[in-house]
Amino acid sequence: MLKEKNSRIPVRIMLEGIGVIEGELVRFYAPRTVEAILKAMPLAGRIAFWNEKSYFEIPIKLGSEKPVKNVEKGTIAYWPLGNAICFFFGETQPYSPVNIMGQMTSNIDLFRKAKAGTIIKIELAK
Repeated sequence: MLKEKNSRIPVRIMLEGIGVIEGELVRFYAPRTVEAILKAMPLAGRIAFWNEKSYFEIPIKLGSEKPVKNVEKGTIAYWPLGNAICFFFGETQPYSPVNIMGQMTSNIDLFRKAKAGTIIKIELAK
């Protein structure tokens, strides 16, 4: 039970003026990537969109770790090419391979209410 708790880390994704999305990062998906993101939290920026994916650039440059070309709706990933965290809220695929870090677990559709430039913040859930 303790191992499961340590491998799944709850996070909150806040869209300014819109609401909060809950999610979790999962260490075994990409351990080095998840650890680097956790150490840098909280992270904030302005979101951009590509199809049904939202992303924001972060000041962390990481390489590929277990990169994938296909993801499911709800995936949270790190995009090495753009140095960005991506949130896949619809049926779309990455522009280029990503490191899967976890998944959103509630309120995914709040991304549909956001516009380019909306302030986003991701932090550990309390």
